[in-house]
Amino acid sequence: MEPALSQLEKLTAAETHRLDRAIVAISVNPELGTSVPETLLRDYVDDVDGVRVIYYVPALRPTVVSDERTFSAGQTFAWS
Repeated sequence: MEPALSQLEKLTAAETHRLDRAIVAISVNPELGTSVPETLLRDYVDDVDGVRVIYYVPALRPTVVSDERTFSAGQTFAWS
């Protein structure tokens, strides 16, 4: 949990806003992303906001596994 908190603290307000928009879109329609073959994961990419979210959908709601922001290549943010 600690690494996720430190990663979140490094996000700018604009980055947080873009990530929030993607998570809201997924919460409204969990089927937005494409299936990752041979896993229960889904991959959602928002090219307009430059956000990529990898998640899975349990019985009650989507759960974010990780987020890789395309506007900052190479940085991966993982929540546990």
